[in-house]
Amino acid sequence: MENRGKYKNFAIFIFFLLILIIPVSCFLFQREDTSGIDVYYLTGTKEQRSELLELFRLLEQELPGSEGEFAVTREIAANYARMKDYDRLIHFLNARTIDNPANPYNGFYFLMVAHSFIQQDSKPIAALYFDMIVKNYPDLIINDESIHLVCLRNLIDLNMNPEREVWYYKELISRFPDKIESGIAYFMLGQACEKVGDWNGAIQAYTNYLPYTGTIIPGFSNADQYAKQQVDFSRSQKDWTFESLPALRRAVEDALTDGNARVLSQYQAKVNFFARSWEQIETDDMGMTRFNLSQFMYGNQIRFATTLDASSNANEAFLRTTGWSLTLNTWYLYFRKIYFPQDPEIHGRWEWAGIYYGEKF
Repeated sequence: MENRGKYKNFAIFIFFLLILIIPVSCFLFQREDTSGIDVYYLTGTKEQRSELLELFRLLEQELPGSEGEFAVTREIAANYARMKDYDRLIHFLNARTIDNPANPYNGFYFLMVAHSFIQQDSKPIAALYFDMIVKNYPDLIINDESIHLVCLRNLIDLNMNPEREVWYYKELISRFPDKIESGIAYFMLGQACEKVGDWNGAIQAYTNYLPYTGTIIPGFSNADQYAKQQVDFSRSQKDWTFESLPALRRAVEDALTDGNARVLSQYQAKVNFFARSWEQIETDDMGMTRFNLSQFMYGNQIRFATTLDASSNANEAFLRTTGWSLTLNTWYLYFRKIYFPQDPEIHGRWEWAGIYYGEKF
């Protein structure tokens, strides 16, 4: 009887213990209520899933296109970005834009999608999104920055199409003059115009660049000189050019043989002519307008080599001459093929473009 009482008491104890444990266990192990939420979007650790679930619940309560919806959508996307889950981020934001094509924030959502493709090293796809945003969606100012400006900067970095590059630089210059390095933009616009054969556009761009002389252009150490040469040459008469290198060389040699400084000076290029030692850099020229050739030729017999220097090639040539002065006896006359596609009649002709003082090393 005594044992039976002990078993009875133990059974009662177990019964009440189960009554206490079962509700607690149900509370601790209850499944997430994901009704109405695509479980594909719930990922990560338990804490991350819980946060995403809460955000999606909040998203259901916001009006489409409202600032509240934008804030929650942006935070959900930021969660995926922190997890580096760019596939879900892209899927989520693309789905949002499809479900609500009139959403005023779609341009920014696509911007986040584009950046996600960059993270996945899918730059050509990212470029398509950046281009689509600029051309098809209104600009937005997010965190004090224009999304169109962000897109244009990325497009210039990613773009491989010169015609589009021209358009991108023109957009930057016309719409965001106070947000960009104007010198860089004008010079690179000139380069892009050259690539597509728009020579008038290129000269205009280089003309606009000249007030920004001194701007550091990445990859173009001689940008100032190049732009000035193109502009000055385009404005000149170009009446000193010769059809071929042999014709130019023959004319110069005849003038030297005759000792005729006046005729020789006529063959000298009227713009962009330089005179410098071999050690001088291109931006440190001594202008030939500072002295008269006759001062060096009077009383001297100028001699020239019977052949061009061995370093001459299809685009430039060097003729060694001597007898100019005691201090600078040797001059190398520099002949150059003209690169000026803007005018087919001038492009490919030859000019006497400069002088190098001293022996060639």
